[in-house]
Amino acid sequence: MASQRKFFVGGNWKMNGNKASIDGIIQFLNAGPLDPNTEVVVSPPAIYMEYVRGKLDQKIGVAGQNCYKVEKGAFTGDISANMIKDIGCEWVILGHSERRNVFGESDQLIGEKVKYALSQGVKVIACIGEKIEEREGGKTEEVVYRQMQAIVDNVAADQWANVVVAYEPVWAIGTGKTATPAQAQEVHQKLRAWIAKKVSEPVANSLRIIYGGSVSGANCKELGGQADIDGSLVGGASLKPDFVQIVNATQ
Repeated sequence: MASQRKFFVGGNWKMNGNKASIDGIIQFLNAGPLDPNTEVVVSPPAIYMEYVRGKLDQKIGVAGQNCYKVEKGAFTGDISANMIKDIGCEWVILGHSERRNVFGESDQLIGEKVKYALSQGVKVIACIGEKIEEREGGKTEEVVYRQMQAIVDNVAADQWANVVVAYEPVWAIGTGKTATPAQAQEVHQKLRAWIAKKVSEPVANSLRIIYGGSVSGANCKELGGQADIDGSLVGGASLKPDFVQIVNATQ
């Protein structure tokens, strides 16, 4: 079934970069070569999105790292899905663990953001994942199903093609710890079965569920080879030339 789902690799640059370093990233991305069978989307800080879109090969998508749940208004420091679209970008990352755990965004707010972004034709990389104490307490499934439910409640039946779900165990982000390919596959498989039950079998079969959490050139092939892992959402490694290797993980 995985072969029917186009492999997807996202690069989340987080709050990193300046024009000089971004030019370097654009250079190695444009040079590639990138596997044509992989969909690639990078997510620069909001202030550099238009700059990146203007210089990057059109085959590579550009995403916002976050956006709010309405078109415009008195929301100082935020951006809207409409603004992302206006500068020629078409994706946004929502529900990233840093938004949840550093900035205190709730499941409900993330669901509302997903709903609004999709309504404006912006595609969504929706992130879910448990913290170390939740995993050690045996609550992984409870947490990811709860977070996923808030997303499911806000996606219409005909919008699922515009959603990619990223499973990111919080304990494996930037820590150098990675869920083993078997641990990651287990969660992806359970998540897919849960989606089949809560949404539908066809959506579960076509939805891309990607893995995020210290993905590197060293582990990307083994992760990408798992039946229910359809790609990766990459943090720090997306700022380095190694990212090309991660994009080409299934070659």
